[in-house]
Parts: sequence; structure tokens; C-alpha cells
Amino acid sequence: NYRKDGVPFWNELTLSPVYSDGILTHFIGVQQDITVRKEAEEALAKAKEALESANRELEQRVLERTAELTRANEQLLYDAFHDSLTGLANRALFNDRLAHTLEREKRHFDNHFAVLFLDFDRFKVINDSLGHTVGDALLQAIAAKLSACMRPADTVARLGGDEFTVLLEDISSVDEAVQIAERIQRELLSPFQLGEHEVYTSASIGIVSSDVGYNSADEVLRDADLAMYRAKAFGRARYALFDLEMRERALMLMTLESDLRFAVERGELEVNYQPILAARSDDLIGFEALVRWHHPKYGLISPAEFVPVAEESDLIIAIDCWVMREACQQVTAWRTRYPAEPPLTLSVNLSSQQFSRSDLVPYVTGVLEETGLQAEHLKLEITEGIMMSRSPAAQASLDGLRALGVKLHIDDFGTGYSSLSYLQDLPTDTLKIDRSFIRKMSSKEGAELVSTILSMARTLGMRVVAEGVETPAQLAQLKTLECDFVQGYLFSKPMERVEAERFLAQGCGLELAQSS
Repeated sequence: NYRKDGVPFWNELTLSPVYSDGILTHFIGVQQDITVRKEAEEALAKAKEALESANRELEQRVLERTAELTRANEQLLYDAFHDSLTGLANRALFNDRLAHTLEREKRHFDNHFAVLFLDFDRFKVINDSLGHTVGDALLQAIAAKLSACMRPADTVARLGGDEFTVLLEDISSVDEAVQIAERIQRELLSPFQLGEHEVYTSASIGIVSSDVGYNSADEVLRDADLAMYRAKAFGRARYALFDLEMRERALMLMTLESDLRFAVERGELEVNYQPILAARSDDLIGFEALVRWHHPKYGLISPAEFVPVAEESDLIIAIDCWVMREACQQVTAWRTRYPAEPPLTLSVNLSSQQFSRSDLVPYVTGVLEETGLQAEHLKLEITEGIMMSRSPAAQASLDGLRALGVKLHIDDFGTGYSSLSYLQDLPTDTLKIDRSFIRKMSSKEGAELVSTILSMARTLGMRVVAEGVETPAQLAQLKTLECDFVQGYLFSKPMERVEAERFLAQGCGLELAQSS
């Protein structure tokens, strides 16, 4: 309470109720000043606390030091077996658990396990274009999503970069591993919201089963890695089960790099041409140049197999340059022989490695001068990652090509990124909708997504090419949505030079392609 002068004092207050005829009428309060008693109690308590505090402090120091040593040992042990970024098991812990699982399987033949090897599509492009901070955040989000898909007994590990592995113990069959792989891919359909960036990614997943028979963890991971690369060769967001043929094929691929170095000189590479048509009129407006490799021993090798080899060894630069020169010469010859209005255009893919070169623009200039193809009729197809790159070399090349008059197209639009707000700043005038979106147009959601891309492109003053058109229904939908250009198997597969020339000679028509 407070005295009249406002000074507080300790008091003891007793309230006694007063009743009249059983009804509470009021209280009588008796207040007693106990300030002196409280001060004495506090002084005694402080003295006691001081003594106890000294003892506690000494005990606490001993406990803290012991705890520090314990935590340090635990942290050292944890760091030795866990990934510092995601908190998942690292390669050492994963291999240790896999080795124990292998030993247990040898003693108990009814114990089956499987390993999933995951590599995330386009992660490097995301990391390079949006920065390592966003890349690290994506890896952490992926780790959380993977962990949520697993059972408590399963082990999820990050081996490094964007490579993750999963050990599935005590499974009934490999079908159970397939179901988990499919669950992971369904979960990855939703975008990751990383700050201001909405990022899409997918996983290529290799699956290996204990049914194959293994003696070491290294053997398991080797084959799971092979299966992952097979899944990647099939396209994005796929999984593949390991079989012994993959191992034989891996040995074959080891020879591809050395063979590829001489493929151009030996005339083993050739350019195929796939028509691009105006969606409204079905008129041929140009071709996309696509490289093919006829290996003398292995026959026709898919670009999905040899292009990654070329990119890893930097051979892709020489191949890109050869394809551009060959295709420019051929299309110029066709334009002379089969004049059309507007003239035929040529689309050529450029790899990301090209943009680390300082002589890219001079090279393209030289090819155009040598072949006589006008710059505005050459369309270079470039991935979103390159377009959004902030590296000085890439930006200088993009600016130089645009100044030259060459058209820049965003290839496989929608499969890499994220923030559409970047589009208005990119030096491009055309988008190519990835075939995966066209394939899903039969669903309401798929059709709405394509419609949204087309509407957005029109708003930004861009044209759109839909690739992978395979059915009349897809073409009809694209016409209704006022898509500008189309290409795909409905009109023609990529053709060798002679076939493409026959296509031109017979009127460049849709009817010929459909009847064949």
C-alpha cells in the first residue's frame, strides 16, 4: 500500500465478511504495517542466497564445463556424419548404414532393401542465375520435403551438391520403392516459395534393389547412380529401375567422349530439320536444326546421351558451331531453291557453355556473312537460365547478338524458373512452350496453364512457339488460344536433309506430313 506521502510500505491485510440475516453486507479490513518484518526477512534471505549462490556457482561451473565437453564431442560426432546445410545424413553415415543393411541381409535373406539416388533437374542453372543463397534455401526445402515423404526408419542423405540418396530398409518388394519415388515426384509438382522467388524443380531418380545382389555400399551407389542417369536420359521428372544392361551401357558411354572428339571430322554427325509452322495457316515458316550422331559401332545415339557428354567435356562448343554453320548453309540454299514469303527461318540451339566465350558474337557474324543468311532470319534458342544470367560474359553475348539482329528465343519455357517478372527485362521476343505442357493440355489445369502463358506473352509483346504438338486435338486447342507457331510429330519428326527437301518440294504442307 502507499502512505499519504506516496511512499510504499509492506502491509498485511485481513478482510472479514459481515453478514446480516445471512446476507453479506460488507467487509471489515484490518491493515498492519509489516515493513520492518519484511526488511528483516529480506536481509536474512539475501544472506542465505549469497551463500547458496556461491555454492551453486561453483557447482554450475563444473556442470557447464562438463556439458561443454559433452556437447563438443557430440557436435564433432554429429558433424562427422551429417550435412551441415540440410542436417541430413552425409555420405559417411549413409554408407555406414548401408553397409550394416548389407550385412543384415546376408544373415536374413528375407530382409529386402532399396536405394534411391536423386539428382534435381536444372539445379545448377537455378543456383547460377538466382544466387547461392537461393540455391542453399532450395536444398534445405528439398531436404525437408524428402524427409516428410519417408518412414521413420528410412535414411535420407545428401551426398553433395544437389545429389540426395534414400535408404529404404525392410521393404516387401521393389514396388514399394517405386511408390515412394512416385510420391516424391508428386510432392515436387508444387513450387518452392523461396523469398520473392517461386522456383520449380523436379528429380531424376535411380532405383536399385537388393535383389540384384551386392557386396559393398559402393557397388549399390554406383548402380543407383547409373539408374539415375538413365532416368535423366528419359527426360525430366522420371525414375528408372537399375538392370544389368545399364552397367554394360555405362561402359559403352565411357568410350563416347573419345569417339565424339572425332565425330565431326569423320562425318558421323548430321543435322536433322524439324518444321515449324504458323498455327493459323499451317504454312511452313522455318526449321529447327537438331544434331544427330550415327556412331559406326553403336548406330544412332540419342542426343540425350551424347549431348551431356559433350557438355561435360566442352565438346559441345565445337558441335554447336558445326551445326550452326551447316544449318545456315543448308537453309540459305533452300531459300534460293524454294523462295517463299516470308523467307524460311532457322532455329538453332545454343548451350550455356557458348556464353562463356568472348568470341560468340564474332563467330555468329562470320557464319552469317559466310552463308549469306540474314541475321533476322536466324533464331537462337536459349534456356531461361542463360537469359536470366547476370554474368558479364553472358550479358555481353546476349546484348551483342541482339544488336546484330539475331532473334533470341527462350527454349523449354516454364521448366526452369520461376519469377515471370524477369521476362519483361529479357532480350527476347519469342517463347517456346515446353512439350510437357502441351502434353497435359487435355486436362483443364493443363489447358489453363498454356492459356496463361500465351496471354502473358501477348501482354509482353512476345510470340509463342508450342513444341511437341502430337495430336489434332492439341493443334485445335492451340489455334483457339491463338498460339503463333507450332512444331511436333503431328507435322513431322526431325528429318534428314533429303527428307526435309522433299517436304519443301511437295509444298511444305501439313497434309503430306500427316499422310506419311
